[in-house]
This record gives sequence, C-alpha cells and structure tokens, in this order.
Amino acid sequence: MLTTPSAATKTIAGVRIATSVFFLLFGEYKLAGPGFAHGGFQGYLRDFIAQEVVSFYRPFLSGVVLPHAVFLGYLVGVVETLLGMCLLLGLWVRPASVVGVLYMLNLTLATWWGPGHGVPVWRYFGAELDHLPLLLLFIIFLCRRCRKSMGTGWPPGMRPF
Repeated sequence: MLTTPSAATKTIAGVRIATSVFFLLFGEYKLAGPGFAHGGFQGYLRDFIAQEVVSFYRPFLSGVVLPHAVFLGYLVGVVETLLGMCLLLGLWVRPASVVGVLYMLNLTLATWWGPGHGVPVWRYFGAELDHLPLLLLFIIFLCRRCRKSMGTGWPPGMRPF
C-alpha cells in the first residue's frame, strides 16, 4: 500500500539530496586533479598537527595518516564521492551516515584547537561550523529511515543488511 510522504519526510529527503551535492563537489575537487592528494592534503595535515589537533589525536595523524598522505588524500576524495552518491540516490544511507559521522568526528578532532587555547568555549564551536552541522545531519540521516524518505531503497525482502 502506497502512502503519501509527510512534510517531514519530504524535508529530510530534500536536505539529504542537498547534502549529497556538497559531498559530490568536495569529492570531485579532490579526485579531478592531483593538487589535493599530492601536496594539499599534506599541508592541511601539517597545519592540523602543528596547532589545531586535539592532543590525543596528534600521534594518529602524525604517525599513521601523514606517512600515507597521498593514498589517504585520494581515499578522502573517494569517500566523499561515495557519501554524496549514497545520499543522492537514497541507497545505503544508514551505512553511509555511519561513515559520515566518523569522517566529521575525524575532522572535528583534527581542527578543534583552531581558535587557540584558553579562548571562550563558544569560539571552538564557532570554528567548527563547517563540521558540526554536517555531523548532526549524518546523525539525523542515521536515525531516520531515509530509505523511506523518498530514496530508491531496496525492494522488500531484498535488503543486503
């Protein structure tokens, strides 16, 4: 039996699709040319490690990520592109949202001290306005049944997970 989608369902679908456009653009920028993976990513990492990263996360960035920056730079582009495709098509939205939450947490930990140490708390949250709203959207997409929010989804009985 088909039902008409509610206003909330339509809104979440619209926000999911708009978010997908951001990630498709982010991924395209990183994959279309070698600039990000062959230098840009390393520059960002060095800046994060030098001044912005949360202290417990610094050894991970400097010891694991930075030595493999070219490979991981391309991987970031692939992940962003796949996130965008999943959100756009409405396929595998929940698994993609788990990846999105982890990705946004990673970026938040890497850039948390950007405003400096000892500044008012609101400045940390203000500096993270490019990560925290996306993190919250991924949490909404994870909790909401986006397959039923005007996504293509899987036919009943055919879900692989």
